[in-house]
Amino acid sequence: MEYSFGFAKGKMNFQIDDKNVLAVLAPNEVKIGLTGVEEVKRAMVNPIGTDVLKNIVKPGEKIVIVTSDITRPMPSKVVLPVVIEELNNAGVKDEDITIVFALGSHRAHTEDEKKYLVGEEVFNKIKCIDSNSTEFVHLGVTANGTPIDINKVVAQADRRICLGNIEYHYFAGYSGGAKAIMPGVSTRAAIQANHSRMVEEDARTGNIKTNPVRLDIEAVEKFVPIDFIVNVVLDSSKQIIKAVTGHYIEAHREGCKFLDDFYKIHIEEKADIVMTTPGGYPKDLNLYQAQKALDNSKHAVKDGGIIILVASCKEGLGEKTFENWMLNAKRSEDMIEEIKKNFQLGGHKAAAIAMILQKAKIYLVSELEPDFVRSIFMEPFSDVQSAVDAAFKEKGNDSKIVLMPFGGSTLPSLDS
Repeated sequence: MEYSFGFAKGKMNFQIDDKNVLAVLAPNEVKIGLTGVEEVKRAMVNPIGTDVLKNIVKPGEKIVIVTSDITRPMPSKVVLPVVIEELNNAGVKDEDITIVFALGSHRAHTEDEKKYLVGEEVFNKIKCIDSNSTEFVHLGVTANGTPIDINKVVAQADRRICLGNIEYHYFAGYSGGAKAIMPGVSTRAAIQANHSRMVEEDARTGNIKTNPVRLDIEAVEKFVPIDFIVNVVLDSSKQIIKAVTGHYIEAHREGCKFLDDFYKIHIEEKADIVMTTPGGYPKDLNLYQAQKALDNSKHAVKDGGIIILVASCKEGLGEKTFENWMLNAKRSEDMIEEIKKNFQLGGHKAAAIAMILQKAKIYLVSELEPDFVRSIFMEPFSDVQSAVDAAFKEKGNDSKIVLMPFGGSTLPSLDS
């Protein structure tokens, strides 16, 4: 049968015998009710695990709203007006509200970027600041030894409201919830201590109950109480299709369940070969972007199998630190050892790829030069059919393959 995967601004077609195809993974059908701002308003009057927000806050209290920075798809400008209106209705004045952008280890925003994130009306009436990791309050350490060093404005507020979007995260399980605090408004040392546990087996996509990174993140709340969260789930067009509000764990888990209903795809067994793609332009412009589709695919492949990543990578690796790690490592496993000692944004994705290489070979169908692809521990191909034929030649003509045309958003799962 003929199949087609997105590649750059076009498609790549290929043939696979039906008897070899174990599954083609696409998002589940999920009933969607309200969307956008109307769904946020619905969630605000139906909080999970807490009272409504207007009954939690009091006039005169200093309120901090922590929201995502510009590297995240969180639609703050849609959610913030609803939250601020409820605060105002509770008697909280605009001058007692501060919006803090959770930078984590990311760069500071320009004033225009802040305005873009919150919308001009909110920007003009509410104080908007970046979290500053050099001005922090040390509140202790978690049971795992992670220092609780929290941005001073956030730590000293009377009430903390955390905004975020929920999507799969390849070592914290899911985004959202208490991640707004850790790593959002924490220091680099705290982030290093927490994120260095990404190499542990339970630190994986979709795992939350035993995930050492997520459990460490949520331990911070005992020192820095989160009074209310507003989290959203987005569709592929970045539109809000689900909102949850209330308790930082109970509401968050409800959002995670919705995400799973939509994007977690049951498979009967793992495959000898998995083919995945971010879906073409712009998600496959570079390997840094395409890594998410690669990481999701590891859950569908047998140990010793082959993953075929279909991604143009026309712009190369895509991020300087990531590039340095990928190109300077003599062996892929060196990157895993290094991330334990020296967590770096960019380096963490290189280490994640190295962890996949311990499990499976990676065939990369791209526009990159073959020798360059080999230098980053992958096998190069210029078209999908050649990669498919080579994979079946290596694994055998009776091998089974899983196809992931929406690799960045679908999570294969053996769980029923």
